[in-house]
Amino acid sequence: MKLYLLEPEAPGGAWAPFAGVRPIAELRAGIWRVRERWEAAAGNDATGIIGSSAAGFSDTDEPPLPDVADVSGPALVAASYFAPTGVPLDTEPHVRRLTHQGEAVGWIVPQGERWSGPHDRGPAIEVEGVRLHGAYDLLTALELLLVADCADFMAAPNDGVPEGSIVLGDPARVVCLGAVVEPGVVFDVRNGAVVLDQGSETRGGTRLEGPTYVGTSTKVFGGFIRASVFGADCRIRGEISTSMFMGYSNKSHEGFVGHSVIGPWVNLGAGTTTSNLKNTYGPVRLEVDGERIETGRINVGTLFGDHAKTAIGTMLSTGTVVSAGANVFGTPTPPRYVPPFAWGCTGERMSEEGFLRVAERVMARRNVELSEERREALRLTLQRSARR
Repeated sequence: MKLYLLEPEAPGGAWAPFAGVRPIAELRAGIWRVRERWEAAAGNDATGIIGSSAAGFSDTDEPPLPDVADVSGPALVAASYFAPTGVPLDTEPHVRRLTHQGEAVGWIVPQGERWSGPHDRGPAIEVEGVRLHGAYDLLTALELLLVADCADFMAAPNDGVPEGSIVLGDPARVVCLGAVVEPGVVFDVRNGAVVLDQGSETRGGTRLEGPTYVGTSTKVFGGFIRASVFGADCRIRGEISTSMFMGYSNKSHEGFVGHSVIGPWVNLGAGTTTSNLKNTYGPVRLEVDGERIETGRINVGTLFGDHAKTAIGTMLSTGTVVSAGANVFGTPTPPRYVPPFAWGCTGERMSEEGFLRVAERVMARRNVELSEERREALRLTLQRSARR
């Protein structure tokens, strides 16, 4: 059975700063991307992603974006806005829908039929996971899925507790998979496992509180880190809580980042600090290009789009959205919405040539080539943002 991921028809402000930049299926919900969660559930690699909001996207191993007319059965069309736990699906031949709390989140296309769109017809089975209403719900997924995601690694052979470390809790919850760990690292695993993946480095003086995942080749230089995920090849230091770094991003200096989502190739200048709680302790509302979005969450820090950057000493208010390609400087406290490819906070915009030149320099520092496919994908992102 082929697997397709269905993107929202019009993602809108709720999915800022990632709408039009990358498919929702390629965002991390817990350790794994939404697509990877559906692949684990379906037991099959995805054939394609249905949706035009991020047409031309090119990154690493994502499947193509096929024409909807080409989607025929046998197939499972799964909603990108739902993150399943990854438990294998057990479907009977008569099942036509997958539901979560009564809402359809997947549709089975039988042999010989073509996909015609979401529907509420036919027998259904219930699946467990997290319904994602916007980019802010990636934090909800982190809170609900990370404990189990980290615990899954405990079943694999690993290097055990590094020499010279201090462990608070069950040592079996310290999972080192070919990682380098200096003496003096504290592992607090009383609330969940800490997983250090292949090639990662953690320097002495770091305190890691589980559940936390440190991805391949990521370097942690020190600080107090808890309940967070760091994708591949990040540089991390300081106090970080309940945050998601998708990969290839820098926070190499002090400063607090809490309840935030950090897209790929983001650089946070020294002392950048996010507020993740209003003084009223009330629900956080996002303001995205004139649109008000109720998150229903008490804790929301900053959502950083791909290739965003902040100057040293930047102070970000609760519920800030920094769009893709934005360079934030010129004011200690930026507005709560920074538009795509902004140059400072005065309404200027980066040129296409200038942005691509910087992106190429940044990616080369991680030995990643700005291929022609990636260059064209970034050009399309620039063009889509200009039409808003």
